[in-house]
Amino acid sequence: MSTAAQKTDLKNLTQEKLIDFALSLGQPAFRGRQILAWIYRPGIHNFDEMTDLAKEFRALLPEHACISRFTDPILETSIDGTVKFGFFLQDGNMIESVLIPEEDRNTLCVSSQVGCAMGCTFCLTGAMGFKRNLTTAEIVNQVCAVRDYMQASDKGQLTNLVFMGMGEPLANLDNLLDSISILTEQRGLDFSNRRITVSTCGLVPQMITLGEKTNVNLAISLHAVDNETRNKIMPVNSTYPIAELLEGCKRFPHKKRQRIMFEYTLLEGINNSDTAALKLVDLLRDIPCKINLLSLNQTKGSKYRSPDRNRILAFQKILRENGYTAFIRQSRGEDISAACGQLADKKQIIT
Repeated sequence: MSTAAQKTDLKNLTQEKLIDFALSLGQPAFRGRQILAWIYRPGIHNFDEMTDLAKEFRALLPEHACISRFTDPILETSIDGTVKFGFFLQDGNMIESVLIPEEDRNTLCVSSQVGCAMGCTFCLTGAMGFKRNLTTAEIVNQVCAVRDYMQASDKGQLTNLVFMGMGEPLANLDNLLDSISILTEQRGLDFSNRRITVSTCGLVPQMITLGEKTNVNLAISLHAVDNETRNKIMPVNSTYPIAELLEGCKRFPHKKRQRIMFEYTLLEGINNSDTAALKLVDLLRDIPCKINLLSLNQTKGSKYRSPDRNRILAFQKILRENGYTAFIRQSRGEDISAACGQLADKKQIIT
């Protein structure tokens, strides 16, 4: 990632903050909006290219600001077409993002932290531990870099973004909100709110704030139907147990026809029984929702196993018979460790 020390990275700034930045340099407010319109255009890397800015302002900007970007990512391509990007950060850490191409969409799985502090026992990222939050620029630069890769490779356009990569997005709430502002701003990256999904393991106060300040979709990593089980596999449950999490879901500011997505990874002998399916039916009864069932993506040293296909189908059948929209998510990129729960800093794993 290329940037410059002691200068303001303009990709850390929302439109409102860019306006404040322009004013601090003695410029009118509209200069901030002009900058925003330039820095997210493909191929724009320096201020001289911003031709509608006053020449004197273009000369002044390099003294105070820089435009960061990710360059030379490590690329791995799966047999199913999934592409994993490894991006090196200025401090030597690495994050991973995953492009999932499908017939009707191209989805990017975006990281929000280096590592993760949540400690979910079936997730390799959690085994890394937590290193630090990503900056706003480091979040949006993942999107910019993959967009540019797709354009250069004639692979179409990015259509959907899911914050389901490394880290717990709501534990980095301020930078997440700023990145969403940039991603959805017409002068920025111009994504529709309805094509952005933020996943959380259940940080309830931050979840409500997300709903109050954005119109993006919410996904809840639930993975268990009783506190005893969820405490064992998801330590966050000791802070926000299931009843409190689901009450937060009921208070989430739903938009018209918006439903929460509940993610449920099936673990053999842990949470995949018919009894568990029926309990899930009862738990979610009063919440507008749909359910994503996931088979476990194996990670090295994992003590868990995925149920067989028939057991997963039986679990889904119970949900559907009780009126729920329940999908079985097809795992993508498992052969390159790009599937859910497999993202991690390779340097740490190797050492």
